[in-house]
Amino acid sequence: MTRVYKSFFLALAAAGVILAILAACSTPLPSPMPNAGGKPMSPMSPFNGVKVALGIDVLTAQGFGPLQGKRVGLITNQTSVNGNGVPTRQVLHADRRVNLTALFTPEHGLDGKEKAAAYISTRMDPLTGLVAHSLYGPTRKPTADMMSNVDVLLFDLQDIGSRSYTYISTMLLAMEACGEMGKTFMVLDRPNPLGGQRICGPPMEKSWISFVGQFPAPYVHGLTAGEIAQMANAKGWTKRRCKLEVIRMADWQRNMIWSNTGLKWVPTSPNIPDEDSPFYYAATGIFGSLTGGDIGIGTTGPFELIGSKGIDPDEYAGYLNGYKMPGVKFSPYRSITRPGYAGAKMKLDPHAPIDLAGLNLIFIDTISRRIQGDLFQRTSRSGMNIFHKVYGSDNMHRDLASGKTPAQIIVSWTNFHNKFRQDRQPYLLY
Repeated sequence: MTRVYKSFFLALAAAGVILAILAACSTPLPSPMPNAGGKPMSPMSPFNGVKVALGIDVLTAQGFGPLQGKRVGLITNQTSVNGNGVPTRQVLHADRRVNLTALFTPEHGLDGKEKAAAYISTRMDPLTGLVAHSLYGPTRKPTADMMSNVDVLLFDLQDIGSRSYTYISTMLLAMEACGEMGKTFMVLDRPNPLGGQRICGPPMEKSWISFVGQFPAPYVHGLTAGEIAQMANAKGWTKRRCKLEVIRMADWQRNMIWSNTGLKWVPTSPNIPDEDSPFYYAATGIFGSLTGGDIGIGTTGPFELIGSKGIDPDEYAGYLNGYKMPGVKFSPYRSITRPGYAGAKMKLDPHAPIDLAGLNLIFIDTISRRIQGDLFQRTSRSGMNIFHKVYGSDNMHRDLASGKTPAQIIVSWTNFHNKFRQDRQPYLLY
């Protein structure tokens, strides 16, 4: 499958079709708007001198009232900090009004330095002296023993806005456990770094729900963790509903991306180092789950590369630039760490009005046309199973093999996006 468009005019014609669809499937970020209640947002929040007050900041300002007299567990890692950068577990542990009894950690561990898919062990937290139970080891769901000294379980992890990132999966399984044990689950809400308006990417079919895709939403859903929790609890996305409370942020607007919040970005995992990394993850993470592709893992620009072995970088970067996608530019690269690998390095404007997840299809299709044995053929059966779970179905390989273009596949998601936008409306907090 080594077809390459030989005619630049044919390439531009294909580019025009895909560009129209990418623009049609996306939600551009508009100018600032009033919040859902109609009250204009203040130019500066009184909380800690930052524009957006996180859930932990609001809870602190409330004097931890909802936690009074309760034994408190906390799902936490290095991203769990207040607006001043103080770890949430330290804030809770140091306050006499809070009885913090247990910690729980997701994939990548308490300090966020463990590699993806590496099992995390239960350990003692040096900051608080409490046991930090692993939820990415023998179990991914809190057990009765772990919860024996917990009345209310708090969730305070920074998500990145793409369905396949596992922190939300951890949240949903913890909600389910709280429902089964009669415990209260509380979300300390945080911004979606992609903003709250962008909805794009493939749907999740229920038969493919797994820990890398725990809920039936578009790949990019435009929800905060608190909003997902509300929607999941109401719609029965977990096996048991729980008693749910969400501590809302103050002064967050749906049209904000991370750079608008006034908050410092804390890397959520080793390959999400910067505030713009979530945008690149959405654009190449699906592509990167196939064998033979290069997305820059292990480099200073994770998720920013699109390449494979045997690619002519000058031809490929030029071809992608021929699409003239708004806010997206490509330059040639040759891998230093992977001999023979080359392709295009992407520069993405976070405000680009495109279907970020749809870019994955273009990259999969165009790389597969340029290599001996396409990316699907290079991926093992078990690898394809993981790919389908990340993508949300097993449709893509079949659709491309049958002659459908990325443009046709992307436009087929539109009805699902529209329905999801309506379905999520009752659960929006901002």
